[in-house]
Amino acid sequence: MVYLAYRRAIRGKLEGMSYTADFLDFIAASPSSYHAADEVSRQLSAAGFEVQDEGTQWSAAPGGHVMVRGGAVAAWYVPEGADKNSGFRIVGSHTDSPGLVLKPTPDFSAAGWQQVAVEVYGGALLHTWFDRELTVAGQIVTKDGTRHLVNTGPVLRLPSLAIHLYRKDEFKPDRQHNMQPVLSVGDPEASILQVVGEKVGVAKQDIASFNLITADAARGEVFGAGEQFIAAGRMDNLSSVHASLEAMKKAAEEYQGKDILVMMAFDHEEVGSSSRYGAGGPILADVLTRTARALGANEEERFQMFSRSSCVSADAAHSVHPNYVGKHDPTHHPIIGKGPVTKINGNQRYASDATTVALWEAACEKAGVPVQRFVGNNDVPCGSTIGPITATRLGIDTVDVGVPMLSMHSAREMVGERDQVWLAQALEAYLVG
Repeated sequence: MVYLAYRRAIRGKLEGMSYTADFLDFIAASPSSYHAADEVSRQLSAAGFEVQDEGTQWSAAPGGHVMVRGGAVAAWYVPEGADKNSGFRIVGSHTDSPGLVLKPTPDFSAAGWQQVAVEVYGGALLHTWFDRELTVAGQIVTKDGTRHLVNTGPVLRLPSLAIHLYRKDEFKPDRQHNMQPVLSVGDPEASILQVVGEKVGVAKQDIASFNLITADAARGEVFGAGEQFIAAGRMDNLSSVHASLEAMKKAAEEYQGKDILVMMAFDHEEVGSSSRYGAGGPILADVLTRTARALGANEEERFQMFSRSSCVSADAAHSVHPNYVGKHDPTHHPIIGKGPVTKINGNQRYASDATTVALWEAACEKAGVPVQRFVGNNDVPCGSTIGPITATRLGIDTVDVGVPMLSMHSAREMVGERDQVWLAQALEAYLVG
């Protein structure tokens, strides 16, 4: 028995190491929401999913399908025997993360320095963006209408002001004047758009428009005693995008039921979700409605399909911080390394209710995954997710979950290696049923 327990522990460790390596590769390949959506589509296409063009006849043929819209990506798996009496099992997440978005005219100079004009995107922890080498990533569109994905590699830096010149107890950078990265010094011709264009073989003057954001250029790392932690940028919410991607790939190989399995990774969650690519927009409704119609459902039957459906909104959760324990509810202390977190809020900042919590935690139990619960301290406001938006727009039962995290919205966040594996396993169990 001791030997078998040892073998299981070793096998679990090896599986975790493989998963973590894949996860870090995924983060490195996803410096922007556009890259994340493209990487999900690439991996699912390699797994046999057919790419759906929105401008052509919608397919609900048995098998996997994937569609990219901007920085959002949707995938759906239609099993043999699926019809208008089926439901949808949905895992929702988001591809975007806080950062510094390049302004339309990004190049400017100050005191001999060439800098890049940026706008703060989302609720970034501003102090964490200083003294890091930053890549510029996203999409550019050339004058001929061609779209290019670009990732410059380390090209910018936001240098701190020396303490000798500051002498203040608390660092509060001015968002307009203190958050503009440096590109070069003494070179008036230096231009970030020139750098971006050269990366994809496009002349600066041929760039018509762009959506570009900064990201930490450093690769994610495993650290801590026993290598139990992962530090990387953009894990809010690539932690959930990657876990749902892995769950979808495995579920598509083993699912035996009649429900349609859906992976939906939205863009623009960090700025309110109100866009064509966000949870407040039409993308998920479009996927579900067109799939239902392709299966022969009329409007009434589509609503019936929605009533048989459920959604797991997967987004990062707050781990207890050992240096700020008082910020957490004293009776709810989720912590890194103890499993995925069920997120509950009486004021509906999260969509979880008794029915959906029971559904999710049953999936965790089936997968052999430990589960924790989070509720906020009454004196500390909590964030929200795509969960309440999805539930409100579609009327589909929804639960909010995520891996426990420290340093949320930092340029470099922290999660537990085991929690990532467990989240993927629990999502797979939910999809398979």
